[in-house]
Amino acid sequence: MAGGVKTAFIIGGTGQIGAATARRLAEHGWSVMIAHRGAHEGDSMLTDLDVTTVRLDRNDTETLIPLADGHDLVLDAVAYEPRHAQQLAQLAGLVGSLVVISTGAVYQDADGRSLDTATSEDAMPRFPDPIDESQPTVTEGAPTYGVLKARLERTLLDADELPVSILRPGAVHGPFSVALREWYFVKRARDHREQAVLAYDGTSRFSPTSTAAIAELARLCAEVPAKRVLNVADDDVTVADIANAVFDAMGHSVELVPVPGAPARGVGSTPWSTPHPIVLSTRRAEDELGYTAPAPYRTAVHDDVEWIVDVVNGANRRQTSWRALFPHLVRRYGADAWFDYEAEDEFLAHR
Repeated sequence: MAGGVKTAFIIGGTGQIGAATARRLAEHGWSVMIAHRGAHEGDSMLTDLDVTTVRLDRNDTETLIPLADGHDLVLDAVAYEPRHAQQLAQLAGLVGSLVVISTGAVYQDADGRSLDTATSEDAMPRFPDPIDESQPTVTEGAPTYGVLKARLERTLLDADELPVSILRPGAVHGPFSVALREWYFVKRARDHREQAVLAYDGTSRFSPTSTAAIAELARLCAEVPAKRVLNVADDDVTVADIANAVFDAMGHSVELVPVPGAPARGVGSTPWSTPHPIVLSTRRAEDELGYTAPAPYRTAVHDDVEWIVDVVNGANRRQTSWRALFPHLVRRYGADAWFDYEAEDEFLAHR
């Protein structure tokens, strides 16, 4: 941590956030070590940069702490619950800066509603527009994604002498994604659909966050170590903007059909469809660290689309379906929940 080339250690280094951050840092002259379980191949292009890899089970604290010791930056892209925070707290005094990825799903509205409790339109949270870091976070409830991340945050922030920056992204997108929201529109382009129905008049706003943006803010946090919480997001876009950006990247012309109100039988329900805006303010990151998103969404999404098309084409050559390629989507949304073209055509025919 004293002079010379700066070094970084990334936990979860072959996932979408870890790979993007490794590339960003290496391109800025950092020497990077990425730790992973071997579950993902990662970015093969990193072999051309000063990036090394090591196999690690992040639950193996006796191995993790010595590997992380002495680095200017430790990024944990996969920390999920309080026991991970307790593990990372052992790095106090051993590293220059710790950056931990959380989520915007930790926020709750004035009535205690959060994204984890949004089981219906009426249950959707109503946040300020935009949401800044002073917005309350969930404190109680079942151990859902948002609740566990919020507990992780609080444990880290309570740790003494730990220079930890907690980053709260929105709907994360980028190469190597498992969420893969953009597939909703990419597949429609590949299937030569001529129309796309958008509920709520296509005006839903649910902040996307590119992995490149997370990587850039992580780099800035490493340059100025401190204990802080920061939102990270792209520019403010509507679901219609997202659709147009993806279709443009695919070189496919589609008529967007905005319809008022909630989705009918699921028609028009995109991964970003929400009756109330969920928009993250990045003012604090801008003011404190000079953060600027590396690219607007309409530009950043081109990398997503290129990667998606490449891996899907490769799967097709191996006679592997997209469902096998993206099991996370099937588990979360169902095998064909996004692509009920029969229901869409019926809806459009009776408009």
